[in-house]
Amino acid sequence: MIVTSQRRLRRRTARRGQAAFAEVARFLRTEQIGGLILLGAATIALIVANSPAADAYEQLSETVVGPASLHLNLSLATWAKDGLLTIFFVVAGLELKRELVVGELRDVRRAMLPIFAALGGMIVPAGVALLVAIGAPGGTDGWAVPTATDIAFALAVLAIAGSGLPSSLRVFLLSLAIVDDLGAILLIAAIFTATLNVLALIGAVGAIAAYAALQQMRFRGWWLYLPLGVTAWVLLHASGVHATLAGVALGLATRVKGDPGEREAPATWLEHTLQPISAGICVPVFAFFAAGIPIKGGTLSGIFSDRVALGVFLGLLVGKLVGVLSGAALSTRLRLAELPTGLRWRDLAAVAALTGCGFTVSLLIAELAFPAGDQQNRIKMAVLAGSLVAALLGAAGLRRRIRSQAEG
Repeated sequence: MIVTSQRRLRRRTARRGQAAFAEVARFLRTEQIGGLILLGAATIALIVANSPAADAYEQLSETVVGPASLHLNLSLATWAKDGLLTIFFVVAGLELKRELVVGELRDVRRAMLPIFAALGGMIVPAGVALLVAIGAPGGTDGWAVPTATDIAFALAVLAIAGSGLPSSLRVFLLSLAIVDDLGAILLIAAIFTATLNVLALIGAVGAIAAYAALQQMRFRGWWLYLPLGVTAWVLLHASGVHATLAGVALGLATRVKGDPGEREAPATWLEHTLQPISAGICVPVFAFFAAGIPIKGGTLSGIFSDRVALGVFLGLLVGKLVGVLSGAALSTRLRLAELPTGLRWRDLAAVAALTGCGFTVSLLIAELAFPAGDQQNRIKMAVLAGSLVAALLGAAGLRRRIRSQAEG
């Protein structure tokens, strides 16, 4: 009887492990496609913003829609930033919850490597950006911009250049990017909340708490969850806290583990539903409005003449690489973590370079940190240029690893 029970336990454990890996694989496949769509949207935005249609593009971005009575008469560009990106952050919250409950971050020792790498990948780029820009106009405003990693962009490059590499490398990048996203979200909440409407904030917390309670009560009915989510977003927007944080909170409040007889857990169903919308519509539309930078008046060369923009560029390109490797090395030196089987430090170096693909969240932070104008354009151009060069360096490192693997 004891032997039979042990076998059943092992089989159940194996099935859970296979299911978790299948979820990671599905996530990677979706985000790879989304990353390519994202790059296409950003490219189109740059072309349109520097074409005869530039005035029409600007008018479209500034078109105001929404009810003024709820203070939601926002421009289309703002709707993309505050509204559509909320769905992106719901997916990020769901992924973080899944990793914490049933994924890589559940095991403390296995989680230490991506956690330390992510922390290093935030602290060092911020330090580089601040050190380069200190004393320049706006020098203390741009340090948060290079702290983010765009998971869709990075995974798209990894899919194209790193096919055939160990799956643990992809899982490491995914876990690192999720922790990185959480850190960026906390920075947005801490830094970019200028005024606070306490009553609205309490109302938003109440709506999220009601959502979480219904989840624990096993209530099923999108017709109630959807109004609660919209209410949380509207109240958080009115509170002065960036409204996209409602998405993260709702994702974290969603139940990850399925009950016996339940076809799929709510988090799985919600992620399957929202992820294609996020990757295929929400993030590309945001990129279309955010990446339309007019390249004139020294915008491109301004990356190197404006020390704030240069700090962002170097933060993404150098700070991310050094920070991720330093954080990972520190975790192994302290014996808190070890490299997964089959991975080498040069593999991590290639992935560390890929984390310099800041893109979506970096562009969001740039828009929050700087008023619209020439300097914001230079900062955003630094994000685009830094992300592109980081992608090329990471891809080159991955291809070199594959070649040496084939020769060896």
